[in-house]
Amino acid sequence: MATTTANGFSFSGLFSGMGSSFYNALIRMGEARSRTDQIEALNAKSDAELAELGLRREDIARFVFRDMLHI
Repeated sequence: MATTTANGFSFSGLFSGMGSSFYNALIRMGEARSRTDQIEALNAKSDAELAELGLRREDIARFVFRDMLHI
């Protein structure tokens, strides 16, 4: 049950928003960790192994973040 004052403030809305923000932060942290793991795994490969994947060492970050860069 929400308690709303005359100015429209709602404690339940406040806590709901905080919970949603916290959840979104956890999702972003998990995604960042996953990308870090991908970068580390690719960096551990030899240049020959990267070439087999069609990558150069300097392109690893661009490859891992390709969905965010829109290049």
